[in-house]
Amino acid sequence: MKSLLLLALALSVTASAADIRVLVWDEQQPEQKKAYGEKFLGETIAAHLEKQPGLAVKTARLDDTEQGLSDATLDATDVLVFWSHRRVKEQNDARMEAVVQRVLAGRLSLIALHSAHWAKPFVRLMQERSKADALAQLPEAQRAAAKWEYVNDQPYYKVLGRAARITPFVEPLKGGALKLTLPQCVFPVYRADGAPGHLYTLLPQHPIAAGLPAQWDIPQTEMYGEPFHVPAPDEVVFEEKWDKGEHFRSGCVWQVGKGRVFYFRPGHETYPVFLQAEPLRVVENAARFLGAATASR
Repeated sequence: MKSLLLLALALSVTASAADIRVLVWDEQQPEQKKAYGEKFLGETIAAHLEKQPGLAVKTARLDDTEQGLSDATLDATDVLVFWSHRRVKEQNDARMEAVVQRVLAGRLSLIALHSAHWAKPFVRLMQERSKADALAQLPEAQRAAAKWEYVNDQPYYKVLGRAARITPFVEPLKGGALKLTLPQCVFPVYRADGAPGHLYTLLPQHPIAAGLPAQWDIPQTEMYGEPFHVPAPDEVVFEEKWDKGEHFRSGCVWQVGKGRVFYFRPGHETYPVFLQAEPLRVVENAARFLGAATASR
């Protein structure tokens, strides 16, 4: 009997060690209470994920020590799910850069939700992807000697109009140097009227789309309207449309360095988006897809 118990314990430890380690990080904006009651938005997502097999889930928040993103915590994380909105400028640069460097090294994956389009880790990773894309546009023989000027490295809370040039973009400078205008990581229009969003699964065979229908609705949501000022995604898994004619690339995947980033647009804090099965399934699928590669390193 004792040997059977030891074997069961060993198998349990082995299974636990193979779990994808997920950290759900939330600004915990008070307005979230309008949709989620006693739990915050991030806690609601975590409560769902921790019920799913193969995932080991923890939560963190902006007001935690080291903003919940200490080196030890990040080293014990495969996938970081990130929600932020009003307090972006309070995000500690060193802690956020620790996230960025781990993603670039392939040691961590990032899932950015809704208003985290302006979260510092997402912005920095979009900047790094933009730099890599710009360099790849040059003939290989010119890349090592290319001289770059980077502008727009602090895009936070600056909205661009419809007529603005899509960022990122490259321009030549005198003397052969090049100027890269980094991505604004925003869009020209938004509308928080609670109108329904209609999601379309563009890549039904993609792991992030597993178990999701070809078309599904979010009854109440905030609208974001294209163009989204980010580098071209490697994959657009979902597109979202609204009855007034707007549309948005609402589920995008990028390879950045050796790591991956997934942006999922729905998730406004005053609507119960993450009480709905489909958005929760997207986050779960994304955690498994992104985390599988990270956990294997």
